[in-house]
Amino acid sequence: MNPIPAVQLHSDSARQPPCSRWPLRTAVALSFVGLMAVSAGRASPPPSAAPAAAAASTAAVVVSIKDFAYSPQTITVHAGTTVTWKNLDDEPHTVRGADAQIRSDALDQDESYSVKFDKAGTYKYGCSIHPKMSGTVVVQ
Repeated sequence: MNPIPAVQLHSDSARQPPCSRWPLRTAVALSFVGLMAVSAGRASPPPSAAPAAAAASTAAVVVSIKDFAYSPQTITVHAGTTVTWKNLDDEPHTVRGADAQIRSDALDQDESYSVKFDKAGTYKYGCSIHPKMSGTVVVQ
């Protein structure tokens, strides 16, 4: 029979606790996760000091409907821009303006509604189901 090897015991003061490696392991893991997100194209841009009203070119602009609010609440776009509202809530919402140009049916979760704004002006809209919700499109 083979004898069992002797095990050396260390005093607690001489041994580093295993948790002392956690900051390094956490930093390495977070760096790896960040690298994976960047390589997958899903990294969020760093926060910037953007004004409250988002400005856009004539490319499409998306307004999210989440937590019973339009986000961004006010957008500024150039004439010819298509604005798309996408409902991310699990409750239905509408997008309704004072005139017939902005008039969606009830949007269920993940449904969208789009309007192309050709004329300059300020277009206010809201949700006909939830009157406290409001937003504005400023077309330049």
